[in-house]
Amino acid sequence: MYARPTYEVETVLAARAGDRGAIDELVRSHLPLVYNIAGRAMNGHPDVDDVVQETMARVVTGVSGLRDPESFRSWLVAIALNQVREWRQAASVTLAALDEALGMPDAGADFAAVTITRLGLSGQRKETAEAARWLDADDREVLALWWMEVAGELARADLAAALGENERHAAVRVQRTKRRLESARAVVRALAAQQGCPGLGAAAASWSGVPSDLWRKRLFRHVRECQACTEQMSDLVPAERLLAGLGLVAVPAGLAAGLLEIARTAAAPALKAGLLAKGKAAAGSLLASKPVAVTAAGATLIAGGAVVVQSIRPEPAPPRAAAPAIATSAPASAPRSPSPSPTRTRRVNPYGRTVDAVDQAPPRNRPPAPLPRRRAGTVTVDGTYGHARFGAPTMTHRGERLTITGKGYFQVRWGILYRNRVGPFPPATWTGLKGKLFHVASGGGRRMDDEQAPGVTWMGSPETGFARLPRGQQQMWQNEFYYLDGAVTLHNNESGTDVDLSVAPKTWREVWADISARPDPAKSILRYGLTRDTGDDRAPVPQYLTRARPADPAQVPQRSRVTPR
Repeated sequence: MYARPTYEVETVLAARAGDRGAIDELVRSHLPLVYNIAGRAMNGHPDVDDVVQETMARVVTGVSGLRDPESFRSWLVAIALNQVREWRQAASVTLAALDEALGMPDAGADFAAVTITRLGLSGQRKETAEAARWLDADDREVLALWWMEVAGELARADLAAALGENERHAAVRVQRTKRRLESARAVVRALAAQQGCPGLGAAAASWSGVPSDLWRKRLFRHVRECQACTEQMSDLVPAERLLAGLGLVAVPAGLAAGLLEIARTAAAPALKAGLLAKGKAAAGSLLASKPVAVTAAGATLIAGGAVVVQSIRPEPAPPRAAAPAIATSAPASAPRSPSPSPTRTRRVNPYGRTVDAVDQAPPRNRPPAPLPRRRAGTVTVDGTYGHARFGAPTMTHRGERLTITGKGYFQVRWGILYRNRVGPFPPATWTGLKGKLFHVASGGGRRMDDEQAPGVTWMGSPETGFARLPRGQQQMWQNEFYYLDGAVTLHNNESGTDVDLSVAPKTWREVWADISARPDPAKSILRYGLTRDTGDDRAPVPQYLTRARPADPAQVPQRSRVTPR
C-alpha cells in the first residue's frame, strides 16, 4: 500500500509557490506512474506519449491552483485517466480506419509485451501480463490503477478518486476486474497447454487469434466446464501476490527530456501549446522501439492479516513430479529397505531424502502398523490466525500462519468449507524449519476424498463443485500428525477454496488412539488411520517444506528442501 512521504507534500507546496526545481522534481518523480497507467490503460498504443505529455502539461500549469497538497497524487492520477478517456473518445471515430490503412498493431509491441520483455517476467507473472490483453477498455483502466496500487504506488483513495467513485464502489469495480482477469488467466493457461484440449480447439475454431473481451467470455465458458482445462488452473497464484514488488516500466529517455523541458518553463502557462509540441518532437519514437528499464521496487502486501514483503525476483519454477512413494502401513514384521549406503568420500545425511508423494488409500479395514514412540517434551503454537476451534488455533484466511516450537507431536486438522467457496487450491506450506520435522501418521477416521454421502466428499459435492488438488500433492486426511524437534511455520495459502487449518499439540497416546480407532460409519469413522513413521531419519517429511523463509510462502516448491544448510 502506498504511504505518502513527507517530502512529497513539501515538494508540492514549493511547486505551488512557483519553485521551478520543485516542479521539475514533481515531473521527474511522477512521470513513471503516469506512463505506466496510460500505457496499460491504452494497451501500449503509440499515442501513449501524447496522453502522458498532455497529462503532465496540465499538471505543470495547474499545480499552482491545487488547494490540498496531500491530494496531489489523487489529482494527478485523475487527470491521467481523464486524458485516456478523452483520447479514446476522440480516437473512436478514426481508429478503425487507421487500423485498416496501417495494419493492426503488432501484438508483440503492446504494453503487455513490453512489460514481459523488459521486466523479464516468466511463469504466472507472464501469464498475468498476457491476460490483460483479453480485457475491455474499462477493465484495462481499472487494472492499470489496481496494478499500481498493488505495486505500492497508489493508495486506495487515489484509485477511487481516479475512477470518480467512493472507496466502497471502487472496491466493487476492482473485484469485478480481478474476476475477469482471473478468467483471462485461465484462458491464457488453457490455450498454452502443451496437450491441447480438443473441445477448446473446437470452441476457438473461428477465433482470429487476436485477444478480446468477447472471446475471453466465449473461451472461458468452455474452460470452466471442462475438467481437463480446469485442472490447468489448479495452481494459479492470486494476481496481487504476483504483481506486488514488480518494478515500473521506465519512461523513454526522449519523452522524459521533452517533459522536463515543459517543467523548466512552467512559469509561462501561455506557452503550454508550443512547449507540448516541442516535447512531442523530442519523444520521437513509437512505443515498440522505446528503451525500457526497471525501477528498483519493493512492496508490502497485506493479505489476510499477514504482511508479506516482496521484492523483484525470478518466479520459482513450477513444481516437479513428487519423489518416490513413501513407506505405508506394512505389518511391523515386514523388512524395511536399508538406508542408502554412504560413499567412502562423502558423508550422506539421510534426513530429508524421503519426501511425501501421492499415495493410494489403504484398505479401510487394515489396522495401522505400530507407531514408533519418539521422545517428547512441550510443543507450543503461536502466530496469526482467525479463531480457536475445539480449543486449537485455527487459520481461516490466506496469509495467516502459525509457528510450532518444541519437541513432540502435534496435529493439523483440515477443514475444507466447500459450501462457502470452491476454486484454486494452493497447498499449505512449511517454512523456516529449524531442526527436524516428520510426518508420522494420518487419521481422523477418513481421507478428505472419502464419501460422506453418495457423490459427496469432504472436498465438495456435485452442487458446489469439488476442490481439486495440484498435481503431485498428496491427498490429505482429516487429521495429519507430525513430530517436531525444533521450530517451523505453517502457512494457510488459500485463494479459491475456503480452507481452515487447526493446529494442536498431541501426545503419542492421542495420536495412536486416533489412527487405531475401528471403522464406525455411525461415528463418521470410515477407515483406520495410517502409520507413516519409520522411527528414524528415513521417516517422511511434509510436502512443501523448506528451511528458507521465502517472501511468498505460496511459492515453496513441491519437492521439499530440508537438507542441512
